Amino acid sequence: MLYTLFEYLQESAFPGARLMTYLTFRSGVAFVLAMLIAIFVGRRIIDRLQLMQVGEIVRNLDLEGQTKKTGTPTMGGVIIIIGIVIPCVLVGNLGNVYMLLMLFATLWLGTLGFLDDYKKLTKHNKDGIKGKYKIVGQLGIACILAGTMYFNPDMVIVQNSEVISEETSRVEEVIYDTEVTHSPETTLPFVKNNNFNYSWITSWMGAGEIGGWIVFLVIVMFLVTATSNGANLNDGLDGMTSGLSAVAGVALAIMAYLGGNVIYSGYLNIMYIPDSGELVVYMAAFIGALVGFLWYNAYPAQVFMGDTGSLTLGGIIAVYAILIHKELLLPILCALFYIEDLSVALQVLYFKKTGGKRIFKMAPLHHHFQKPGNAGIDALIQRPLAAIPEAKIVTRFWIIGIILAVVTFVTLKIR
Repeated sequence: MLYTLFEYLQESAFPGARLMTYLTFRSGVAFVLAMLIAIFVGRRIIDRLQLMQVGEIVRNLDLEGQTKKTGTPTMGGVIIIIGIVIPCVLVGNLGNVYMLLMLFATLWLGTLGFLDDYKKLTKHNKDGIKGKYKIVGQLGIACILAGTMYFNPDMVIVQNSEVISEETSRVEEVIYDTEVTHSPETTLPFVKNNNFNYSWITSWMGAGEIGGWIVFLVIVMFLVTATSNGANLNDGLDGMTSGLSAVAGVALAIMAYLGGNVIYSGYLNIMYIPDSGELVVYMAAFIGALVGFLWYNAYPAQVFMGDTGSLTLGGIIAVYAILIHKELLLPILCALFYIEDLSVALQVLYFKKTGGKRIFKMAPLHHHFQKPGNAGIDALIQRPLAAIPEAKIVTRFWIIGIILAVVTFVTLKIR
């Protein structure tokens, strides 16, 4: 809205109207607006949730401080969603397909999570909507995303190639093709020539480009589902998922800015993605909303995000990474989310196979650290023997998340 208005004012030579043309300025405004909305509007939403008695239903798992969380307002993910959408509508370019896709994905996943929370609260249980319906919803946005990237002619990349010096055998410069490319390509970490086309996987079948897009669709469906569910499982301690998502957001915002700028992408020898720089504005709002939400969600939490927030956050991170063609970096950046997924899967399989034995003291993994070792739980892994306080677990996960974000970022240069 404001972006369009300032475009008109710029044509009229209105003083200061050019500010809105600067990506960094609009990103800064989006961050501040999102944070303030989350803090001030969030307070009203929390009060309203308390009046409506929308409180968390907590199972007694014999964890430190767990019973104190009963009744804490949940569905706070609404605060995050509002904090993202309003600044993007105000200062974002709504004519940009990348921005529109991110807003659509946010509302889609937010609605899925809201329905899950709503059923939990109205039915007074922790089950919510059936798992298969969640998966269908996640696969649905994945298919829409992949389909849009396939059919939309504006979602293109520009191929990069190196000019090697004959004397020194070193890269003298990186040049870009004069024509844009519409193909299923991505970035591989720690590889010298790191542009990878999914069509190469199916080339032996003679499937051509369409085969590559099919492989791309399968990968997109897996990553959106795994990341969204991983964030959902990770959301068990005060502030943990909010903090980890904000850290991942910073790394993705930097990569989007670099990939959307022909000069910086040339320096790093990565594919240039025209018009994708607008995603920086979205991610600035995303980070700002999470920082504002942490004002209330940090230990001891005054509000929980619920599935409205956690399913949305993981899905947003996956969709964003896919749009900037960095989806294969997600196993590094979101390793903690995937480890949470894996810990639950392994625990369930081992429990069924052994007739009641466990690998971890408790799953998802973060709860394993809250349980003391050798306390009557038949688990393969008993360490740490002493239970770790919740706030310390969260802080350590944040530190690991920061390390993973740094490693993800440096993969753009280290080959």
